[in-house]
Amino acid sequence: MTGVPGLVLAVLGAIAFSGKAIIVKLAYRHGVDAVTLIMYRMLFALPLFLAMAWWAGRNRPALERRDWLGVLGLGFCGYYLASFLDFAGLAWITASLERLILYLTPTIVLLLGYLLYGRRISRAQAGGMGISYLGVLLVFGREVTLAGADVAWGSLLVFLSAVSYAVYLSYSGELVRRLGSLRLVGLATSVACGLCLLQFALLRPLSAAQVAPEVLWLSLLNATACTAVPVLLVMMAVERIGAGAAAQAGMVGPMSTILMGVWLLGEPFTGWVVAGTALVLAGIFVFSRAARLPVD
Repeated sequence: MTGVPGLVLAVLGAIAFSGKAIIVKLAYRHGVDAVTLIMYRMLFALPLFLAMAWWAGRNRPALERRDWLGVLGLGFCGYYLASFLDFAGLAWITASLERLILYLTPTIVLLLGYLLYGRRISRAQAGGMGISYLGVLLVFGREVTLAGADVAWGSLLVFLSAVSYAVYLSYSGELVRRLGSLRLVGLATSVACGLCLLQFALLRPLSAAQVAPEVLWLSLLNATACTAVPVLLVMMAVERIGAGAAAQAGMVGPMSTILMGVWLLGEPFTGWVVAGTALVLAGIFVFSRAARLPVD
């Protein structure tokens, strides 16, 4: 893919990431639960992540004890806990609302920076955050009206997933500098895969692994096209156009999730969803522009 423009790679990566929620919702139609479903996703993804870690670690120094502790901690919060909470929440809410909630992650990172390190939040950043949260509340309020209190539970789980991943982003900086981003992602996700397999072994009988063939195929698609492949696409995009431009291209993610949800899941496409999505995207755009400017 050496000749592929970085912007194209970033857009393809964002669309592939957004397909994860669609696949999970399709798999739930076959009577599988979150523990079993995430086990199969991670089982199929594990060889890919191990290969990624090996490739990125060639001719690099071996990890020290503190590095392994960091990888274990980040793998737990950034990929195991965040993924499991996300999968569990999707059983109760639409894919569209899930994607909008997860898109708030940068704002949670900023709030963690304020709480943990005393980093200032500019008025423009606060304004962008407010617009984004208003958009999520708009869609959330509509879904609660139509589907009841279960939406609140699912939304909470997905929001906690975003918080867990924001913790990973907040603490991963030092390890990224020492290990490199691709090596860290490969190792941390491999840890998460092991934890998901262990969780299934502890919480479910072996007979629970007997699922419909559709679940296996959907999990394989999730592990490859919506997990490992977009990680590589986005990283290659960052190398070509930088992290800021890649993040802006990622704004196609919520809209692609909504469109696929309407097409593949039959989810409603209403003015509430359009308005909420527009507010979230506008808020994140204002927020991200303000984040690149000096604080007042």
